[in-house]
Amino acid sequence: MRILQLCQRPPNPPIDGGAIAMNNVTLGLLELGHQVKVLTITTPKHPVQYNKINSAYLEKTELEAVFVDTSIHLMDAFMNLFESESYNVKRFVSEDFEKKLIEILEGNLYDVVLLETLYVTPYIDLIRRLSKAKIVLRSHNVEHIIWERVANNSGNYLKKGYLNFLAKKLKEYEVGVLQKIDGLLAMTNEDLEVFKSLGCNAKSISVPTGMILDSELFTPTQKEEDFSVFHIASMNWLPNVEAVEWFLKNVWHLVLQKVPQANLYLAGRDMPEWLLNYKQERVFIVGEVENARDFYKSKKVMVVPVLSGGGMRIKIIEGMAMGKNIVSTTIGAEGILCVNGEHILIADKAEEFAQMISFFLKNEKVSKELSLNAQQLIKEEYDNSGICKRIEEFLMAL
Repeated sequence: MRILQLCQRPPNPPIDGGAIAMNNVTLGLLELGHQVKVLTITTPKHPVQYNKINSAYLEKTELEAVFVDTSIHLMDAFMNLFESESYNVKRFVSEDFEKKLIEILEGNLYDVVLLETLYVTPYIDLIRRLSKAKIVLRSHNVEHIIWERVANNSGNYLKKGYLNFLAKKLKEYEVGVLQKIDGLLAMTNEDLEVFKSLGCNAKSISVPTGMILDSELFTPTQKEEDFSVFHIASMNWLPNVEAVEWFLKNVWHLVLQKVPQANLYLAGRDMPEWLLNYKQERVFIVGEVENARDFYKSKKVMVVPVLSGGGMRIKIIEGMAMGKNIVSTTIGAEGILCVNGEHILIADKAEEFAQMISFFLKNEKVSKELSLNAQQLIKEEYDNSGICKRIEEFLMAL
């Protein structure tokens, strides 16, 4: 197959969950012998980094990037209150990107155009006009649900109202897109059921993000720090900021009451200023790490206190593959085949969350058992080769 993959931000280097999700599909389809051309939007928050991209990848994908200023402007956001369009999506519409897409479609024939996330769907009508390719949306989340959850968790009346307004506009747009596509690849069964309830009649399937399972992924490369707890995530995504705020305010002091020698490490790109200046007992702000795998492997207990996310948390899949003990909220673990008490521990209340962390830090034998179970689950269910084979079969059947 000849596939054009449109991305809302650079999929390579795979520095966070969204990039990993896109990049692993690219690599998997290439491995299966298909031609994959990558056209991506690059933004102020997500610049393209050619110096960090493997030359073989650039040659195979013929990666092209078009800069789009997706920055939030207060006046534009205010004026959108009186418009019918979704401001979340509108920021990704660009004449320059449209021109590049026209150039590519007029010069090449494709069997499939794979749209990575809702934010590149404004170009569906253009694709229909210039190509006979099947249009497939690979949805990483049910986008409007994320915003609904963030709004519901907000204690600020005005903020809650505005976020609900954004969620309503986004839902209207998302429902409309479902009527325009030929196929839908959802990340989780939960997301797939939501899309069907919203009226999606296109052929659809639930396929998670796979992991590229090399031997080094499963092999400890350094000793874990005793009594270490960590969180790693891109901090330019609102649900991650919300999660860290909740954890610091409600959970960490309870952990220290149970395990006074525990240390918390917060890592990730684009740390907000308030967090860089944050001071709390035994809390260390790491920021962006040079090598995520080394960071994972140097720490013991991973926390995923997500309150408002959607789709699946790829960082949990990564952590399970590397044998980390993981404590997550129910929302954090959504869409992953893990079982509470068998692969990870799940808690939604602060006291219970702290208790689960304490349990992992104090019970080496059970902790080891759960980490081995988690690694085995990844090997059985999340091998990227098998995942991409399922995607291939779906695309070829359209």
